[in-house]
Amino acid sequence: MPTENTNYDEAQVPTYTLPEALLRENGEPVTDAPTWTQTRRPEILQLFKTHVFGEMPAALPNTRFVVSEEGQALGGRARRRQVSVYFTADNDGPSMDILLYLPADAKGPVPVFLGLNFFGNHTVLLDPEIHLNPRWMRAEEKNGIVDNRATIDSRGCLASRWCVDEVLARGYGLATVYSGDLDPDYDDGYQNGIHPLFFKEGQTRPAPNEWGTIGAWTWGLSRAMDYLQTDAEVDRARVAVLGLSRLGKTSLWAGACDERFALVISNESGCGGAALSRRRYGETIKDINETFPHWFCDNFRRYNNAENEQPIDQHMLLALCAPRPLYVASAVDDRWCDPRGEFLAALAADPIYRLLGTQGLPAEEMPAVDQPVMGHIGYHIRSGGHDLTAYDWAQYLDFADMHLSI
Repeated sequence: MPTENTNYDEAQVPTYTLPEALLRENGEPVTDAPTWTQTRRPEILQLFKTHVFGEMPAALPNTRFVVSEEGQALGGRARRRQVSVYFTADNDGPSMDILLYLPADAKGPVPVFLGLNFFGNHTVLLDPEIHLNPRWMRAEEKNGIVDNRATIDSRGCLASRWCVDEVLARGYGLATVYSGDLDPDYDDGYQNGIHPLFFKEGQTRPAPNEWGTIGAWTWGLSRAMDYLQTDAEVDRARVAVLGLSRLGKTSLWAGACDERFALVISNESGCGGAALSRRRYGETIKDINETFPHWFCDNFRRYNNAENEQPIDQHMLLALCAPRPLYVASAVDDRWCDPRGEFLAALAADPIYRLLGTQGLPAEEMPAVDQPVMGHIGYHIRSGGHDLTAYDWAQYLDFADMHLSI
């Protein structure tokens, strides 16, 4: 949250120089697509693993997908599927649940939007057949979370963020997983999520260069993608990943690490997501590491009040999605997430997109409020505050129509 030291004045943004995304670690410039793909991109990906998000393990060999429920929904306009994903041979061990809606009138495999949610799959739609998630959740009584557990009052409480009807009407499917299935969103020493599955003998927490909670959430998105690759009613080559806020940081890291995602969307992801850290506008690295010490790898704390010492900045995270379509969205009242910093990061990723033969971002100046721009990079800043709204979804669906050929 903002403090007395939070900067919301553009005049107080410090002078900074961004690291060169198109300059190899040996100092040689990147001037062609093969050099980016084979050399520079792996260098940048490793820098983010080492300094920001941490190393992330591969899938577990005993992972199983069990369809626990199938049925019609939305008055017959949709098919609903609920899939339990078990990570070990023990059904009582760590697991996650995927909720998938598909348009009932689809004539073949459909493209799908995949994203994590904050309070359980049952919150995305007022559908009594969705399993009520029993796991720990952040206390939020307005969303029906009492004593850190969901109640029936939380059913459909965040439906406005998912626009399931609109997504299905446009010919897309929607898949979601509760982030807390993978790791609860509090500093528990990494004991109550999936991290202990990967601890070496004698290890009790990740090493300084190993994954935190965002890494665990990202790992879960790839496991959901593993399932979607097996579902005959899903177009496996056209899966878009999206997220809001901390889950927007997660969607960007998922898009960077897992190139199976065909389209990547960041909705107000801010510090550690789409916003340039060197601007020190709104939330800073120090703010985020002190408030949420479990999100990133411990190495990221080196850059508290030392943003310019990073070998990377967030334009390079966006560039890791290239040449796949990327959408970055901000909100005018969400200064904590630094809307201008998000736009400038997208603009600084543009040269990589153009090097790879795409249009990139078709704007040199930040667009007016509620005036989206869409090339291979899309961007808008909308009216209102920190949220995922019907306006945002309308732009994402138009962007997906451009690039996923609906």
